[in-house]
Amino acid sequence: MIKDVFAAEWLKLRSVRSTYLTLAVPLAFLAMAVMLALYAANTWDGLTPEERARFALSSLSTLNADVTGLCLAILGVLGITGEYRTGMIRTTLTVVPRRRTLLLAKAAVVGTVALLVGTAITLGTFFMVRLIIGDRPIRGQPLGVVAELPELLARGSAVTVYALLGLGLAVILRSTAGAIVSIVMLWYVVPIVTVHVPAPWNERLGSFMLGGLPEQVIGGDNENSVFGSVLPPPVALAVLIAYAALPLTTAAILLNRRDVH
Repeated sequence: MIKDVFAAEWLKLRSVRSTYLTLAVPLAFLAMAVMLALYAANTWDGLTPEERARFALSSLSTLNADVTGLCLAILGVLGITGEYRTGMIRTTLTVVPRRRTLLLAKAAVVGTVALLVGTAITLGTFFMVRLIIGDRPIRGQPLGVVAELPELLARGSAVTVYALLGLGLAVILRSTAGAIVSIVMLWYVVPIVTVHVPAPWNERLGSFMLGGLPEQVIGGDNENSVFGSVLPPPVALAVLIAYAALPLTTAAILLNRRDVH
């Protein structure tokens, strides 16, 4: 029974066009990262030593990890709100009356896709940009694969949290627009507001923001960002997991208690 529920949720996810459209965005950003790396490499080759000292290029793998996280969060939202919108959720719950089993299956499918896509896009962006940049010492670019690998894996894995957060919020709100707006608020708006809070609370609150947690998980310092760095790695990992666990737990309670309209 449980195996059939998982198979059905996987079939649903891969049979709707929105899944492929959502996943196409990180791939498009991967292509853009390649073009930016080519442009940076060509520009670097034509600069004087003084100009090279001022030339910088932000981490494209970090940027693409953030974009992928947002896209997979939207995929998590669409994983169930489409059924609410069309009324198919009634059919689903008739076939699978154990609502927590249904939510677990959706979370497992969405989470697995997010983990694979997040890791692949993050690592793929890094290695392709690294191949293009080569040994050019461009400021802002990582110099070693070994040194960057923990951060890449942390950011790629964090995409799973975004996806599960989106799924949880979608069940709680039962609204595509409401869930997506909530995700954007957490991902972008709240950190911007937090950075303007008087010190030292801006640093403390910024450390709990979703976008700054992967760096703290590996012991990084979120330098030159709106995020803080006061959390030790175990605490940062616990907070990161809580971003997925708390909405899903709330969703499981609500899904089990309230009627579906």
